[in-house]
Amino acid sequence: MESYINIDKNMIVNTTIGDVAVTWHDVRQAPFSLHGFWQPQTEEIFRRVPADVAAATSPGVDKLSRESAGGRVRFSTDSPYIAIRAKYRVVGRSSHLSLISTAGFDLYIDGTFGSRFIREFRMPYDMTDTYEQIVHLDGETMRSFTINFPVHAVVETLEIGLKPDAALGAAQPYRDFAPVVFYGSSIVHGTAASRPGCIYPAIFSRTLNLDFVNLGFSGQAKGEAALARWMATLPMSVFVCDYDHNAPTVEHLEATHYPLYEIIREKNPDLPYVMITRPNYWTHPRMRENILQRRDVVMASYLRARAAGDKNVYFIDGMSFQIEPHQYETTVDATHPNDLGFVRMADSIGTLIRHILEQ
Repeated sequence: MESYINIDKNMIVNTTIGDVAVTWHDVRQAPFSLHGFWQPQTEEIFRRVPADVAAATSPGVDKLSRESAGGRVRFSTDSPYIAIRAKYRVVGRSSHLSLISTAGFDLYIDGTFGSRFIREFRMPYDMTDTYEQIVHLDGETMRSFTINFPVHAVVETLEIGLKPDAALGAAQPYRDFAPVVFYGSSIVHGTAASRPGCIYPAIFSRTLNLDFVNLGFSGQAKGEAALARWMATLPMSVFVCDYDHNAPTVEHLEATHYPLYEIIREKNPDLPYVMITRPNYWTHPRMRENILQRRDVVMASYLRARAAGDKNVYFIDGMSFQIEPHQYETTVDATHPNDLGFVRMADSIGTLIRHILEQ
């Protein structure tokens, strides 16, 4: 079979650092700050949920909680280049997903006017359990950076390579709020984003400069009480519930949706709680009646909570994310949002959360 990769130089991946002098730093050590992980300094992998909680929830959550979706490392440096050296336990691959998203990292500069994308750390397609890559920057001024971890990979170690005499310091801080916790399906997980920084919780985070925790579990978020009880103990400023998609049936959603709310609310009586319905009504014409039934279940939970006197519960209709004139261009496969779909979700959810936190 013919290969065209070497014709376009932009498709060639060079994963050698070459003659550039690099000093390596373990991201588990200060002054690096890690976000979105469960005790990353002591766990053998960058997991999102404690092993015992994940195992008690389901085999699927047990497996997927090891993936590093939504994880970040933040720091500041004046190095004119930033390299990474990553070691994986599992590398995710799927025909409808970008390898940069499932197993790659991407780099942002965090500044006064928000964060901006610099480059992805790109790996060769046949990469198995480790690779290294370098990104060259403009100048040697002190700047704050965020590196987003892969969406569908299990990462054991990550090292940051800097110029040997470069300064290394703490990152620009997030706003002084506890993290926003997102719980849900593959859409929360970030499946089908083109790269890690394009999942909707990450876009939201950069827009409002808020920390977040991604508890999306592709195909496996089913409102389990074991996981809900643990989530209820987390420090958080807002809880976002977005698992409509993964409930096997309308009846399952009805049996679990309000009980999950009650578990979270019991330990967090004043926590803003956001309920969201699935976003792909327009792209699934044969499932629209089922989607509307699920929407009604989530709405019923919201109305029940309001009727019980809860003034800090909110509802977002997922049908509003995919609107004219491009509602059919917001997914990869009619189910999972692409980058445009994720931007629309982040903008809508971010608008509500900004309102909640500014009250």
